[in-house]
Amino acid sequence: MIDALPTVSVRVLLFASFAETLGFDELELSLESPATVGDALRRIQTLPGGERLPHRPLCAVNLTQVTPSAPLTTGDELALLPPLSGG
Repeated sequence: MIDALPTVSVRVLLFASFAETLGFDELELSLESPATVGDALRRIQTLPGGERLPHRPLCAVNLTQVTPSAPLTTGDELALLPPLSGG
C-alpha cells in the first residue's frame, strides 16, 4: 500500500476585485505539505481568471500580513487583499 502524501488544508478568502475576478469569495485549498503562501498563490493563479491576479498580492494568514515564503498549516485562513486606496 502506498501512503498518501501529507497535505495542508487552508481556507482562502478573496476580497473586492479579486472575488469579482475569480467569481467567488472563498475556497478551500489542499496543498502538498510543507506548503507556503506562495504555493497557495500559484495554485489560485491556475484557476479560471487567476491569471489576472497580481503576481504578489497583499496576503494575510490568520489576520497577520505575510510574505509568499510564510508557511501554511492545516486550519490556517489565507486572505488575498487587493490594493487599497482611499482618503
